[in-house]
Amino acid sequence: MTDSNKSQTSKIAFQGELGAHSHIACRALYPDMAVLPCVRFDEVFAAVQAGAADLALIPIENTVAGRVADIHRLMRGLLQSRPLYIIGEYFMPIHHQLLAASHSTIAQLTHIHSHEMALAQCGALIAELDLTPIVTTDTAGAAREIAAASDPTHAAIAGALAAEIYGLDILRKNIEDSTTNTTRFLVMSLTQQDVAPDKEPTPRKIMTSFIFQVKNQPAALYKVLGCFANNNVNMTKLESYQPHGFLATQFYADIEGHILDPNIEKAFAALKTYCDTIQIFGTYPAAPERQNWT
Repeated sequence: MTDSNKSQTSKIAFQGELGAHSHIACRALYPDMAVLPCVRFDEVFAAVQAGAADLALIPIENTVAGRVADIHRLMRGLLQSRPLYIIGEYFMPIHHQLLAASHSTIAQLTHIHSHEMALAQCGALIAELDLTPIVTTDTAGAAREIAAASDPTHAAIAGALAAEIYGLDILRKNIEDSTTNTTRFLVMSLTQQDVAPDKEPTPRKIMTSFIFQVKNQPAALYKVLGCFANNNVNMTKLESYQPHGFLATQFYADIEGHILDPNIEKAFAALKTYCDTIQIFGTYPAAPERQNWT
């Protein structure tokens, strides 16, 4: 996904501090781009909208801890303001490290600091060592705080990059509960990516993401799903939300294929009968790693 046309002065924004897993993902995808760390996810989006960053990298879901809270709500809000579009995805294996100040030992530890998702992903180690978890806003921020405090009884769960940046020791490597612990990231931009539909003889997999709100009528969702099933469109993700009360439900969906593929065009034409709104987030190349999860 690396874009060789991005200059050294281009920036990619992410939520978290330097050394966060999102920072690691930025370096993996766009090693020549400068990074812009942001405290909150809405600040990440605002940075791109204001031109302070060219791209946003957002974690959307994890194989162990599920979807990232508030992301879809914030993404829906984008469509009401200055839209950002999904132009790519990235599946990154998550490897957590047990970090502590220099000369600390595992036997001394009593408390463990990290983001709530990281704590959830390392429950076995926390139970094994009988540590008291302390939730922080970011894994790298936890590492920075541990480095500043230099308390041998407190440790952090963060990535190896955070250990490097903040000068911490890695007391135990790869402490995540699951060997398949993976986070899916979305790359977002102010401009949609010009992705050509799949063509023979060497087609590449294309994804399309969108949200839709069904009409408040019996079997509306059933009929919507039939639009895709009847046109042989594979839906890989469907999540529900109720942003405006309890009468009408909104859904976020990912499907395989280009928005201009004939079968998808037919599906969306039929979809309009059963929906009040349909909004496209983007059509973009599927990450190569997606084949490992299908």
